[in-house]
Amino acid sequence: MTFIRILLFPIVPIYYLVTWLRNWLYDSGIKSSKAYDFPVICVGNLSTGGTGKTPMIEYLIRLLTSEKQLATLSRGYKRKTEGFVIADKNANADTIGDEPFQFYRKFETLTVAVDANRQNGIAQLRDLKQAPEVILLDDAFQHRKVKAGFNILLTAYNNLYYKDIVLPTGNLREPRLGSKRANIIVVTKCPKTISEAEKQKIISGLKLKTNQQVFFSFVDYSSRVISETKDMELEALPKFTLVTGIANAKPLVEYLVKKGLEFDHLEFSDHYDFKASDLKNLASKSLIITTEKDYVRLSTSEGLKKKLFYLPIEIKIDKPALFNRAINTFVNQRS
Repeated sequence: MTFIRILLFPIVPIYYLVTWLRNWLYDSGIKSSKAYDFPVICVGNLSTGGTGKTPMIEYLIRLLTSEKQLATLSRGYKRKTEGFVIADKNANADTIGDEPFQFYRKFETLTVAVDANRQNGIAQLRDLKQAPEVILLDDAFQHRKVKAGFNILLTAYNNLYYKDIVLPTGNLREPRLGSKRANIIVVTKCPKTISEAEKQKIISGLKLKTNQQVFFSFVDYSSRVISETKDMELEALPKFTLVTGIANAKPLVEYLVKKGLEFDHLEFSDHYDFKASDLKNLASKSLIITTEKDYVRLSTSEGLKKKLFYLPIEIKIDKPALFNRAINTFVNQRS
């Protein structure tokens, strides 16, 4: 915790009260939320980031895409456009944001849209000639004007929300009580070796409601790094430069170190907007490995095209059949 965060502790009760009151107004019906008669699934968190929302959205896309026409709806963080934008062949990270552009690049049949106003975004999507049957809301847990039919709340193993406090001293966007809105809670970024005893300890700390389910997931890294034109075995790489602009690069760094790989790490802030000077510096490197989210922004630079690769990841869930059944049951009941 930085010194400035400690100094700001007197603001914590004020932030807590304001966010608690806002939630109470929605929960009591004084402020209205719009519900829908078709499947709307929200993936979000209580903390300010780094819980693995993008891999979870991709998991849901893979799960549902063969059965349903899907759309994702995001805010489009740090995009250079406004209002409702639907991805097309001219889309890039500047027009729709890096994570939505990642979805668009990976899933051919997926409709990808961005709009800070989620109600408007949903209405626009449903007015399309090929209207989506299921809408996945990315990072919309605090967007209370929309009442998703199903909420998936993520909390990272190394930063569990029940051990945290609200901003500005802590990292929570709202009080821990907000977790009660979730249908499913997923503890993400767990070690593969997590024991049942440790799971039970975490479950006890989560203080679940009777209708809530909890799952544990871990990141599964690919054995190969990929570029536009080729791929290479991860473990055979010569010394490289690791470039990250994500909320928490520590798990990735630890994984690469355990693999015995030799690399220098250039770490940038989450959703970092790479400047010309950054790109010039990176162009001097012989080999660059990055995350898929960073790759969609960096790959437009001509100076990096032949040396830039990303390491794909997927999440694995401890009880996938049970998790998948919960999602499919909701979707089929609302369809």
